[in-house]
Amino acid sequence: MAEKKQTGKSEKSEKSKSEHKPAAIENTEFLVRIYGYDIEGSRNIYAGLTRIKGVSWSISNAVCIKLNYSRSKKIGDLSKEDIVKIEEFLDKLDIPEFLKNRRSDRETGETGHFYGTDLDMKRDFDIKRMKEIKSYKGIRHASRLPVRGQRTRSHFRAKRLTGGGVKKAVKK
Repeated sequence: MAEKKQTGKSEKSEKSKSEHKPAAIENTEFLVRIYGYDIEGSRNIYAGLTRIKGVSWSISNAVCIKLNYSRSKKIGDLSKEDIVKIEEFLDKLDIPEFLKNRRSDRETGETGHFYGTDLDMKRDFDIKRMKEIKSYKGIRHASRLPVRGQRTRSHFRAKRLTGGGVKKAVKK
């Protein structure tokens, strides 16, 4: 009698395992390339777009609202046309200026928004310029100290370079 109950349970568990596979996973792509970044197809649009360097949660939300996409829609379910729309929107970025990451650029005076390596290059050039003109922030950057007013007396994490890991031989 006990054997019948056990076989009945195993049959139910086998049926339940096979029934829980959603059909949508078969149609989703595993990796989707948007703006030069590989994004997992299982992520929703709202969280997935933040994997692009320079796209914050607020910009990701603006993309979803302006292009009428559900924030919970999976990135793998997007068609090629949808991906092109997202990339075009990110190029032209129709959002308020306070959300952009490069306000009143020093060279051009315009407000813009940069992504990926362009953002890294702009930041590096800004730091290099501060070092050249020997501003306070430039001096702090050059000496590898915190720039934004953090205390250094205690609990200061220096940006240390890794030294050689060879231990000296002990003399006998």
